[in-house]
Amino acid sequence: MKPLHPLVWLALLCLAGCGESARLAVRDGIGPDPQLPAPRQGLLPTVNIAPARGWPAGAIPAAAPGFAVNAYASGLAHPRWLYVLPNGDVLVAETNAPARPADGWGIKGFFMRLLMRKAGAGAPSADRITLLRDADGDGIAETRSVFLAGLHSPFGMALVGDSFYVANADAVVRVPYRTGDTAITATPVKVAGLPGGPINHHWTKSLVASRDGSRLYAGIGSNSNIGENGMDAERDRAAILEIDPATGATRVFASGLRNPVGMDWQPDSGALWVSVNERDELGSDLVPDYMTSVREGGFYGWPYSYYGQHVDARPQPPRPDLVARAIKPDYALGPHTASLGLAFYDGALFPARYRGGAIVGQHGSWNRRPASGYKVVFVPFASGMPEGAAEDLLTGFLDAQGNARGRPVGVAVDTRGALLVADDVGNAVWRLVPAR
Repeated sequence: MKPLHPLVWLALLCLAGCGESARLAVRDGIGPDPQLPAPRQGLLPTVNIAPARGWPAGAIPAAAPGFAVNAYASGLAHPRWLYVLPNGDVLVAETNAPARPADGWGIKGFFMRLLMRKAGAGAPSADRITLLRDADGDGIAETRSVFLAGLHSPFGMALVGDSFYVANADAVVRVPYRTGDTAITATPVKVAGLPGGPINHHWTKSLVASRDGSRLYAGIGSNSNIGENGMDAERDRAAILEIDPATGATRVFASGLRNPVGMDWQPDSGALWVSVNERDELGSDLVPDYMTSVREGGFYGWPYSYYGQHVDARPQPPRPDLVARAIKPDYALGPHTASLGLAFYDGALFPARYRGGAIVGQHGSWNRRPASGYKVVFVPFASGMPEGAAEDLLTGFLDAQGNARGRPVGVAVDTRGALLVADDVGNAVWRLVPAR
């Protein structure tokens, strides 16, 4: 038999799982002062993909004690993000990555594409927002309609007055909205461009409106792991951009955030908070993803340092001037948990201690052994800041064999106070409520 090409051996090795195992528990990388061991770099990066399998018939996630979960909607096409309209309708961005012809060139890029497909991220994008309506209040959406179609890998959404904004992979667009609309046929109008282009490595663009609606904030991920595509490719990336929706004027609000995704306003302090995915290839124990309050003009380290002023020697030339400015995040969420969704609980249905706390959707690792994330967690807050350990709210997304039955992404609190969770491998939206 003809021997396999070395590259094929490498692909098989990576698909089976390669690299070193963690020496710390995930909980050691959670909290305001996570453990940060020395970086561990090997010949091959750690790869440990949970193959995407979906939920067997009748199976659902496991709710925390005192809670119950059901499918609010199923049979969706890669649901990633959620937005709850004031009348109670729920919008779901059914989306996936756009074409990115310059992302992942070379051997490494080829293997990464194989790995992402194995993880369930290879399907074409539906490019639409779907409206779900539960008119009878039984916790199951009985009405489903295409709310807005023909988009470009849509992700973040925001309603300000009668204007509905969508963050596509390369621009924020606007359409008119009237309360009760189940479909919008108006052509979207471009409000402001967002970094896109042929690389567009972190393609998701999150969106939140200021309390008074005068500004929009867009979360823009980096175009690389640690700047290996050149810092010119990182213009206005790894940042939160502030947009004036009236004029489209855009500026960098905060930077050095490798992949800022979920954003929400903390009810007590009024501060903007964001969940951030940190860098890879420093071992299974580094670097913890985190959530943090966002300071205007703040710099959070990427790519030159992590978790404050811990220097990453890989980006060259070094920037000690920027490292000296790097702000330490407020709360670590565990290494490689892929913490994407973030919402503060502002409902009245959950017990009182949940009020003002953060709910985080952890999409799950692909480069840690053993796996981390693959669950939804709650972090209690007091006086506007985290107060206590993270608690599991929804688990069971990995089966006993390490397959992914689902992967939680966006989280949102509906108008009745229930928690909604988008599951892009299970193709469902889950609804969590206190058990009767």
